[in-house]
Formats: sequence, C-alpha cells, structure tokens
Amino acid sequence: MQQTAIPTHALCPIADHPDPSPAARTGYDEADNLAVSLTVPGEPRSAGIVRRALTGALHAHHLDRYAPVLALVVTELIAVAGKLTSDADLYVSLRHHRGTLRLIVWDQHPPHADPDATSLCFVRRRRALWLLDEAVEDWGGEWGVDEAVPPHRGIKSWVTLPR
Repeated sequence: MQQTAIPTHALCPIADHPDPSPAARTGYDEADNLAVSLTVPGEPRSAGIVRRALTGALHAHHLDRYAPVLALVVTELIAVAGKLTSDADLYVSLRHHRGTLRLIVWDQHPPHADPDATSLCFVRRRRALWLLDEAVEDWGGEWGVDEAVPPHRGIKSWVTLPR
C-alpha cells in the first residue's frame, strides 16, 4: 500500500498558511534561530571547548562578525567563574534575537553568609573582568554580574552585544 505524504500544515489545525518554511514568515531572520546551551566543567580547558562550540554556532548562522569578541568574552567569563567555583559545572547559554547576541554563564558559586563578603566577592569578580568590560564597551554592549534568580543557584554573568 502506497502512503500519501500529508502536508505539514495539515497536521496542525491552527496553521493558517500552506507554506511553513522560514522564508514564508514575515520578518524572519535566520540568525534569530541561534540558541545554544551547554554545561561544562568549571576548569580552564572548558574555555576552549565553549569558545569552539559557540564560534562554530555563530558561523553556522552567518554571525561570524561576533566571533572575535565572543571568543574573548566567553574565555574571560569562564576563566573567572571557573576560578571562583572550581570543580563545579558551568552552564553557558548563547542566543541571538532581534539583532542582539546574548551570552549567559551561570556558575555554582556558593552564597556568602555575610552581606559584606557578598559585596566584596562581586567587586572582585567585576574587577577581574576588566578586559571583558573594555571589549563589550567597544562593541556598544552591556554586561553584568548578578545572583542567579531561583530556581537557579550561584552567580549569573551576562553580556549583550548589539548588531
């Protein structure tokens, strides 16, 4: 018995157009499909692994222009996070949406019991990221370091780079 191919749009009752291809969508930008996340050990070699994975993802989405600055930024974030949370996993997320590249690195830095120690820890972390600060400022981007919002634990470092 020969099976007939069912058009993709016929599988969903709310599909309103017969051509679900990306090119048929209004305002579609192939680069906006970039969403990558990975978890790596908090150790020095992880910076190279993440750098290669993310620059490869940029290349696959025709976003090579971000590669040099992203390589520096991700190396700095992972080096500092790995130093402050050795032997704990790091979670990395990269997304391109509406002309902006967003990188987030979560580490599992334990909370401090003393609020002064927490403040000092943030000051030292920001100071260690001076090179990242210069690169992001040169690109007209923004960056920051915050406590992760529950249910996440630890510290969230983020960078946004405009087109």
